[in-house]
Amino acid sequence: MIEAFRPTTLSAVGLTLLKHFEQCRLPAYCPTPDDVPTIGWGATRNADGSAIKPGDYWDQAKCDARLDADLSVLAGKVVKSIGAAPTTQPQFDAMMVLAYNIGAGALAGSTLLRRHRAARYDDAAAAFSDWRFQRGRVLPGLVRRRAAEAARYRAVA
Repeated sequence: MIEAFRPTTLSAVGLTLLKHFEQCRLPAYCPTPDDVPTIGWGATRNADGSAIKPGDYWDQAKCDARLDADLSVLAGKVVKSIGAAPTTQPQFDAMMVLAYNIGAGALAGSTLLRRHRAARYDDAAAAFSDWRFQRGRVLPGLVRRRAAEAARYRAVA
């Protein structure tokens, strides 16, 4: 049984996991040939909502500030999606890192979250691997990322 605990922010361990997979890039780049331009810690849009374009450049301070702002907004959405379900810090971290990559809306409608809210924790951990595809193809990087997220989810607080 998981103790009734509801984290609201990403832990230092969770942030390290996220940064390991996102990797900060100061000039904009395309992670894969058929992907959208990305900058900083995985941003695809500027603060004004305009798309990142090849050739855009942010300094480290801007990248870090944007990450902090994005994580603050995302945490509120993830907390709302989890609702009253008891959640450990490692579980919250894993769901935050996943949501940072797939979006809060995708997490909110996911089998993973339904299983978590039903206290089916082993099944929820297994559902991380559902998110290893991009445009119908399994990407090895996503396989590694989802395995790490699932391992964090299963970690003892």
